[in-house]
Amino acid sequence: MKITLEELLAYTSVVDSGSITAAAEQLGQTTSGISRALSRLEKKLDTTLLRRTTRRLELTEEGRSFLAHAREIINSVEHAEEQMALRRLNPAGRLRVNAAAPFMEHVIVPLVAGFRQRFPQIELELNTDNLIIDLLEKRTDIAIRIGALRDSTIHARLLGASRLRILASPDYIARFGEPQSVEELNHHSLLGFTQPESLNLWPLRHWQAEHFAITPTLSASSGETLRQLALRGEGIAQLADFMTREDLRQGRLVQLLAAETLDVRQPINAVYYRNAQLAARITCFLDYVSVHITDAQM
Repeated sequence: MKITLEELLAYTSVVDSGSITAAAEQLGQTTSGISRALSRLEKKLDTTLLRRTTRRLELTEEGRSFLAHAREIINSVEHAEEQMALRRLNPAGRLRVNAAAPFMEHVIVPLVAGFRQRFPQIELELNTDNLIIDLLEKRTDIAIRIGALRDSTIHARLLGASRLRILASPDYIARFGEPQSVEELNHHSLLGFTQPESLNLWPLRHWQAEHFAITPTLSASSGETLRQLALRGEGIAQLADFMTREDLRQGRLVQLLAAETLDVRQPINAVYYRNAQLAARITCFLDYVSVHITDAQM
């Protein structure tokens, strides 16, 4: 049976205060509780630490030797508690963040400079992956995922949402014209995803339906690839605001069928492993990203 911190505290308090009664007052316990803790400790060590007389307590040779170890253990625990308290005030350590490449490039990377200035002791490690990953296997603290989460049992925090729009470049429109109805899209070059199929359901109202299922003329697995193709005039794409806001503002892409487009927003979730209190470095990162996503009104 292993020694507990409670027993070590009882032992050192008795030695320092000179009596069980004084130690009980110091620790806010009963004298019988302190006495039982000392008895358990001696039983576990199979030795006598204190000689008890009616007038005083006296350390045995074994007790004197063990006292130094007990103090070292207690000091180590107190130091660890102090360090954890400091980390809560000044978060530190390595933070591994995983996100799909477009979100990493367009959202996380622009926030890195400000985050590092605010939390200089946190060491960021940024990884990209478009697939759902095993957080423990990949040694990842936070995985940011866009869209509905399939597993309802995982721990997640909603950071924001990003609207979907139908977009094309001015060059494409100049060459092939702008579709005036949802049905006219069937006569255009449509850029879609290889998987999942749900990403090829565009939020367009037509014939009393609220989604338009496209058959891609050109497919890609990455939203960033589709964005680049759209910018080069290869076709019409459905893309999220988080990666195209600047393109729209600068006129590199133009929204099509705005009146027919439903206000559909993809949730942005931070997924993390948790079985206890979240580390301060994780919490401060989630708070920082969440605030800036909200400010950007994605």
